[in-house]
Amino acid sequence: MKESAKAKRIKRHQRRGKQTSKLNLVSLMDIFTILVFFLMVNSSNDVQVLNPESGIELPVSNADQPPADVLALTVTDEDILVSGRPVLKRQALLAFDGDVEPTLKTELDYQAGRSSQSVPEAGRPITILADRELPYELLKKIMSTCVDAGYAAISLAVSQDGTREAG
Repeated sequence: MKESAKAKRIKRHQRRGKQTSKLNLVSLMDIFTILVFFLMVNSSNDVQVLNPESGIELPVSNADQPPADVLALTVTDEDILVSGRPVLKRQALLAFDGDVEPTLKTELDYQAGRSSQSVPEAGRPITILADRELPYELLKKIMSTCVDAGYAAISLAVSQDGTREAG
């Protein structure tokens, strides 16, 4: 018996309906890749954490502006560290006569040479992490050495105070 054209068309349609559809994984992988890159780029620029060494009590501030990602100079009870690397003993800097300490300046010049960023008009930025009881004489020598090495945009690290004064 011969089938009509309509019957053939109905059989073909039913066979197509029984086939399982396949998920296109290439498009799905593209979407997830873009999502991962987006999350990585946006999450890394939000917070910078400066970890002071133990025994350093930072001054308290109520400023809202977060610190920028800059070179960190830490003054501990015994050492002076640049980017976490011991450079000089604190007592040696205190005993040094003069304003610009050559060992510290050499390290700061080395760090400036490693940086691929152009030098801002106000000078390279640096953040000093030191105890609030740091003698002014020592801070002055550190800051003079920083300025002589081209780090003129000096910031002092502080702890953020949760309370705000009205005014």
